[in-house]
Amino acid sequence: MRTPSCLIRRRAWPLTAIVVAIVMAAGLFALRGGVSRRADAAKLSKVKAKGPNILIILGDDHAADTLGCYGDPHGATPRIDGLAKQGVSFRRAYCNAPVCTASRQSLITGKLPHAVGVTRLQTPLPATAVTLGDWLGDRGYLTAAYGKMHFNSQLKHGFKDRIDTSDWETHRRANPSRPKDHVVPWRPFKDPVTVWLNADVNSYGLLDASMEATYFTKKAVEFFDQHRSDPFLMVLGYNEPHSPFKFPDDCLHRFKPEEFQARPVSEADRRAMPKVFRGITPEQTQGIEAAYYTSISYLDSKVGQVLDALDASGMAENTIVVYLGDNGYLRGHHGRFEKHCFYEQAVRVPLIIRWPKHLAAGTQIDELIEHVDLLPSLLELVGISPPPDIQGHSFAALAQGIPGEGGRRYVFSEYLENEEAMLCDRRFKLIIGSGRRRRREGFVTDDPTPGPYEHLYDRETDPNEDADLAERPAFAEKKRELTDALFERITKTRNTNDQPPADLDQLETIRWCLVPKD
Repeated sequence: MRTPSCLIRRRAWPLTAIVVAIVMAAGLFALRGGVSRRADAAKLSKVKAKGPNILIILGDDHAADTLGCYGDPHGATPRIDGLAKQGVSFRRAYCNAPVCTASRQSLITGKLPHAVGVTRLQTPLPATAVTLGDWLGDRGYLTAAYGKMHFNSQLKHGFKDRIDTSDWETHRRANPSRPKDHVVPWRPFKDPVTVWLNADVNSYGLLDASMEATYFTKKAVEFFDQHRSDPFLMVLGYNEPHSPFKFPDDCLHRFKPEEFQARPVSEADRRAMPKVFRGITPEQTQGIEAAYYTSISYLDSKVGQVLDALDASGMAENTIVVYLGDNGYLRGHHGRFEKHCFYEQAVRVPLIIRWPKHLAAGTQIDELIEHVDLLPSLLELVGISPPPDIQGHSFAALAQGIPGEGGRRYVFSEYLENEEAMLCDRRFKLIIGSGRRRRREGFVTDDPTPGPYEHLYDRETDPNEDADLAERPAFAEKKRELTDALFERITKTRNTNDQPPADLDQLETIRWCLVPKD
């Protein structure tokens, strides 16, 4: 297997080991007709001035069903909707983990969370991980990551220019926009749940000029002004609309609670929902929705400023722009206000790609795709062969409208903090869990260790996912098909040193694979 140059760069190997590795890799690739990443980079450096650039904008906990271009009626996302009219929107894109860290590290490496080794919120991305920043940086691209990346370390992971929340905090303290600037503290599980979910629709306590999103936006605009001759990769990670659904004083009253309807919560939902959400009233639910949508609207305005700056720089036609969410978010669905589950609102994400003159404007694609598919797709669009060891499938040809191209037959997602995984096709969704782990992220239920379970939902006849079909004989064949496919996916994508015992049956093997190793 190819040894990427960035892995060689980060490991303190003895000289003899390095020589042996290079000789072995060279011999292997001579047999396969392959070339090294450095050789590819050397070739690409001769044409790097042509680009195209890549700009990836990430919303945090941004559910697909809240965008106008995905059918939402509230009008919170006019600029992102405009981006969709200029490019390709994927209607059925799914995250590979309904939690920020695992999701982000999966999409930036093109590998599933368990293969990257990042399945939990606080796990740092390993130093040996190869990211999109590594692949493009080695080929002469300028690389920058501004805002939330969730690397959980000081490593830059292939992004030469790295600016995070700590940089904004230093800037804000030195440049207050008014004498009484203050930030409302966010203390989940310490304050009452309606406080950290912002049911009162409070601002973040700052003017727009002092907000973190404004700081990252300005840094992106400055980057465009300073780099117009070399191709670049920028990942711009906003913290909105993640709770407490931040927005500045300037955005107060943009959305009002009475504009929203609280969703019904069934008795089955009440028994299964995390205890922390009990007691939230319908009126408070309306307030949480208003805060969430106000934060989305604020995020949308920042996306618009970035797109305007890109247009003004003259680089828009030579730039692939991607907007996506790291995962979704339930806003009272099934009585929950979170993402840590596999209901559709938690795992279906917005994904929009614009590349003028290359991708047909206004295209809507209904094929199934996953986060891990983004890295190989972007590499293919810029003319780079996708790495051989990643687990994503390029949808570049699908985005380009090439006849006969399709998406995935199944999509996969995992949430190992609760030892469960999902696999769905275009109609049915299967969830398998161990029911053995006490969750450590705070969302504990009345029955934290119920034992092994399987759930099956028909999204066509039951879009709210209320009726569990797992034990109904009429659906046994579909359940078996999806179980086989989930087994195949979760076992064939594991690292060689992380293999399940050979004496386990199929379901026990799956559940063994669901135990977090990080």
